[in-house]
Amino acid sequence: MSYLSYRKHENGVTYVYEVESYWDKDEKKPKNRQKYLGRLDDNTKEIIPSKRLDPNRVAVSDPAVTATTTVIGPSLVLNKITENIGLKTILKQCFPNEWEQLLSLAYYLTCRGEALSHADTWLKNHQVALHNGLSSQRISKLLGRLSDDAKQTFFKSWSKKISEKEYLCYDITSVSSYSEQNEYVRYGHNRDGEALKQINLGMIYGQESHLPVTYRRLPGSIVDVSTLKNLLKSFKKLEFPKVHLILDRGFYSEDNVNELLSKRYKFTLGVSTHLKFVKEIIDEARSPMYGPEGYRKIDDEILYVYTKRLSLGEERRRCYLQLYFNSHRAADTYDRFIDDLLTYKEELEAGNRTKEHEKYYQQFFIIKETPKRGLKVSYNNEAIEAHRNRYSGFSAILTNNIKDPVEALQVYRDKDVIEKCFDDMKNSLDMKRLRMHSSKSMASRLFIQFLSLIYVSQIRKKLRAHEMMSKYTVRGLMNELESLTDIRFSGKYGHIHSEVTKSQREILEAFSVHLES
Repeated sequence: MSYLSYRKHENGVTYVYEVESYWDKDEKKPKNRQKYLGRLDDNTKEIIPSKRLDPNRVAVSDPAVTATTTVIGPSLVLNKITENIGLKTILKQCFPNEWEQLLSLAYYLTCRGEALSHADTWLKNHQVALHNGLSSQRISKLLGRLSDDAKQTFFKSWSKKISEKEYLCYDITSVSSYSEQNEYVRYGHNRDGEALKQINLGMIYGQESHLPVTYRRLPGSIVDVSTLKNLLKSFKKLEFPKVHLILDRGFYSEDNVNELLSKRYKFTLGVSTHLKFVKEIIDEARSPMYGPEGYRKIDDEILYVYTKRLSLGEERRRCYLQLYFNSHRAADTYDRFIDDLLTYKEELEAGNRTKEHEKYYQQFFIIKETPKRGLKVSYNNEAIEAHRNRYSGFSAILTNNIKDPVEALQVYRDKDVIEKCFDDMKNSLDMKRLRMHSSKSMASRLFIQFLSLIYVSQIRKKLRAHEMMSKYTVRGLMNELESLTDIRFSGKYGHIHSEVTKSQREILEAFSVHLES
C-alpha cells in the first residue's frame, strides 16, 4: 500500500514523498519506506519533480494530474505501411477534405472488419488520422459525397505507382446484397452459392507487389468472359502502362484473345482442353510430349510439357500454347470435367443456354424435345468416355510473351494471390453481404473496403516474408497490438507507453517500427 506525504519545511516549501507500507518478514512488523518525488507548486498544486526522478513516474502519483489512454499498437504498424506505400499522399491529393475519415475507416476495417456503423467508439479509443469520432450519421454523409471523379483520380495515381513492370491478375467475385434499389444488384451465378441477388467485382491485383490496383463494379448477372473488353477500355482511361495480364480460363474467348493482341497487351491465359484447337494440338503432341524432352520436375510434381507456336489475331501475331500432362491429376481433371457437365445440363434444362457453352451442349448431350414430353436432356456417354480416355490430365495455357512452359506455369499459378485477396475481402473485412441500398453509398463503401484491402495485403506479405503466417492472422496480429497504449498526462508531464510484450516487440521489428520513448 502506498500514499503521498506532504511535509512543509520551515522555509515555506512543501516537499512530497511517496510512502509505501509493507510487512517486514524478518522483524515481523509493519514498516514504511519513502521516496522523494519533488516539491508542491503553491499555485497549480502540481508536483514539481525532482531532477533525479523520472517526471513520468511523478505524474502517475500526482492526484492533481489527469491522464488519457489511447491504443497505439495497431496504428504503429498501419502508419508504417501508409508511409512505405505512399498512400496518404495520394489520398490527400484526391480527397483533400475527406482523406482523414477515409484513412481512419480503412484502419478500423483492417483491425475489426465490422460494419462501419460500429466504428465511432473504436475511432475514439485508437490513434488514427481522424482525431474526433465519426458517428453513423457522419459516415452516411461521407459515403454520399465521395465523387466518382475523385475515386477515378485516385485509381489513376495509384495504378501508375504500382503497375509498371508488374504481372497483373484479373478475376471476378460475387458479393451478395439485400439491396432492392441498386441497378448493379441482380441475380446471377453466385460464387458463394447463396440465393441472394449480387453484384460482381472485377479486381486487378499486382502479383509481385501483392497490392490491389483497381476494381470495377459489375452487374450481378454478367459472366466473366464478357467483361474483358470494358476492362481494357478502363485501362486506357487510367493511362495504364502496357502490363502483363494473368487471366483464368473463364476469360478465354477468341474475341478476347483478338482484343488483347490488337491492343498489344501481354497476357498469360488459361484455356480449356475442351476447345477443338487445343484437342488437335494434344493429339499432335502425344508422342514427343511423353519422351525425355517433355519431362519436367517442378518441386515434387512430375509433368510432361509441350510448346506449340501459333499465329493468332487479325495481324497473325505470335503466341504459344503451353501443354501440360500430369498422370496423378488425370482423375481430378475428369472430376472437374464432370462438374462442368452438371452445370451445362442445369443450363439446358432451365433454358439458360449461353453462347460460350454451345459446343459442349452439342458434343456431350443428347437433347430431345417433343410436344408431349417437352424437353429431355441426357448425357452422351460415348463422347464423355472418349474425352476421358484422350484428354483427362491435360491442362493448357495460352501466352504471347513466355516461351518457356515451366516459367509460364509458375507465372499462371502465382495468380492465387487474387484468390487470397477475395477471401480476405469477404471473410476479414465485412463484405459477405452488402446492406447498402443506394448505388452511390455502395460504391463509396466498396472504395473504403479497397483501401483496407491494401493494408491486409501488405500485412500478409510481411508475415509471409518473416515466416509468421502460422503464428498470426491479420486480425490476430492487430489484436495482439491492442494492449500497447500511450498514456498522456495533463500539464507538463508528457506521456509514457505501456510495457511492450515479447510478441509485440517481434511484430514491431518485423514491420521496422521503432517505438519512441
